[in-house]
Amino acid sequence: MRAWGQAVCLLFAVLPLCEAAAEGAAATAPAPPEAAPAQTADQQQAPPGGWARWLDSANLPFIPIPEIDTAPNSGLTVGLIPVILSNNAQGEIDRILAPDIIYSQYFGWGARWRVFRNPSDDEKWSLVAGAKQSVEREFNAEYDLGLRRDANWSWIAHVMFDRSGTGRFFGLGNSSQLGDQTTYINSQARFELTAARNITHAVQLAYMARVDTVNIEQSTLDSLPSIETRFPTLPGIGVESELQQRLVLSYDMRDSVTVPHSGARLIAFAGFSSRALGSTDSYTFFGVDGTFFQPAGPDLTLVAHAAMRYMPTYTNAPFWALSSLGGDRSVIGEAQPLRAYGAGRFIDPNSFAASLEARTWVGSFHLFDTDLKLELAPFVDSGKVFSAMSQSPLSQLHLGGGMGFRIVASPFVVGYLDIGYGKEKFAVFSGIDYPF
Repeated sequence: MRAWGQAVCLLFAVLPLCEAAAEGAAATAPAPPEAAPAQTADQQQAPPGGWARWLDSANLPFIPIPEIDTAPNSGLTVGLIPVILSNNAQGEIDRILAPDIIYSQYFGWGARWRVFRNPSDDEKWSLVAGAKQSVEREFNAEYDLGLRRDANWSWIAHVMFDRSGTGRFFGLGNSSQLGDQTTYINSQARFELTAARNITHAVQLAYMARVDTVNIEQSTLDSLPSIETRFPTLPGIGVESELQQRLVLSYDMRDSVTVPHSGARLIAFAGFSSRALGSTDSYTFFGVDGTFFQPAGPDLTLVAHAAMRYMPTYTNAPFWALSSLGGDRSVIGEAQPLRAYGAGRFIDPNSFAASLEARTWVGSFHLFDTDLKLELAPFVDSGKVFSAMSQSPLSQLHLGGGMGFRIVASPFVVGYLDIGYGKEKFAVFSGIDYPF
């Protein structure tokens, strides 16, 4: 029922926008031959002012979106997001302000400040900061330059602190059981810098260095056992630090970085963390990641995604550094999506994941001088984790399917709500950008 509740919230957010678009279309439509003479300027009704404007969807100072967060691991969070959109001279949304006031069933009242900025198609930055009454704190800032790959170098800088009280661990392996679920507090501080050499417009070689400090703490939730009670010898509990380094070679022929409709992106990556360089533990990893976009009509794009990650060495590597499957996001060289399950549902050294989506535009409306489109995206996800590199990645796959709802403001912004269903029932996710 929570999944359907969040879907209803999306509809409540979209319907006022569609209503505003309909009113705008009616105002600009040509009058029929027998229409009465138009009203004079004095006779025309002025836009409502004061409190009345809050009841007029065509003149709202912001979009009031009710928030119901039902991600599988996070409990129920309710709130209100007053979204403010700003557009550039070309009529494209280039800034989103989305602060919110929320109430979490686990951690009480809280608030967040969120801004997403696209000064151009070559540059973007974002800032998210927030806190709740107890346990949870977050700060996340990222700056990307050189998205078009027109210059010799592209850069990404990322700073993050996150203290989450709803971490979940079910045990290692592809057959971990829901009944073995445990919880923990995950406090993580990170600085990450990526320097990418653009060999050609399509070919890029990137070097990433990441400094991480992670503290897996005893849970404060009474509804589930804390991780150390059921898995006391699991590597990664307590405080650990690492300097992770990786190389990423990519071939990108997509027609758009944010809202692609054709082309492909192929990636090969390899990385390591070493005690000799100050990390708590040593491990290595490598893999491939590919996404393919095939237009099948003016309003339909078929999307296929697949990724594999292997860890040749991982003795005593922390569980949070292993390959993981679950949630709604594909992170290159890290976690892969399985939208019928919560984030990190399946963990082991090696992983395989594959997904199919059919992204279909079903409607459009005009808001803040910008054309927005409503997109439906039925999807199927599959994948597995496994311990030995010699094992087949295609046997004993976990499956899940569902429907994605997206609001697209080309060329910069995609907001999504994805509802997945699998053996463990519904899972619901929302956020910014496509899952892959």
